[in-house]
Amino acid sequence: MYTPPAFRDDDHESLRATICAARLAILVTATADGPLATHLPLLLDENEGEHGVIYGHVAKANPQWHVPPLGDGLAMFMGPDAYVTPAWYQTKQETGKVVPTWNYVAVHAHGPIEFFEDADRLLEVVTRLTNLHEGERAAPWAVSDAPADFIQSQLKGIVGLRMPITKLEGKRKMSQNRNAVDRAGVVSGLSSSDRPSDREVAPLISV
Repeated sequence: MYTPPAFRDDDHESLRATICAARLAILVTATADGPLATHLPLLLDENEGEHGVIYGHVAKANPQWHVPPLGDGLAMFMGPDAYVTPAWYQTKQETGKVVPTWNYVAVHAHGPIEFFEDADRLLEVVTRLTNLHEGERAAPWAVSDAPADFIQSQLKGIVGLRMPITKLEGKRKMSQNRNAVDRAGVVSGLSSSDRPSDREVAPLISV
């Protein structure tokens, strides 16, 4: 990931928070036939390894799991993002020398990928993912709510994945390259936006 020094995020807690908050990730593997990518929910187990271990699953019909990867896999996690119009910059009024940009948070996790079909391991991953995303609901659904034989039949259609993280890259592009007045204009613009995602970015910008 191209990350100029001003935008690099090396804070482990910040990287962890972005990974855990992401509801959907992208898993990329390089192969002899070209890159393969799958959009999927992933979970981070911080109790394993130096940087943690990522778990998830893909459909058994998905070719990504049985095409040999070339090198490590890459899991990409997106945080809040928003378009930034030059109209919010004071510099636009002063010189006109401004262009649009995009503010965003992203984390890339690298590591060797293991795919597995063991039913017990699969059930554990599915249960943990379900509990993670159902946990905030008033009446959370549990894997055990479905008939056991039905769950076992569903597990036959997926393949688990385990990726120990060997390297983490973080990028937090939040108008750090603009002056304080321009940043204040971005915060004001995003805060008054009709888009909830824009308003989510506003408090991340330092003024």
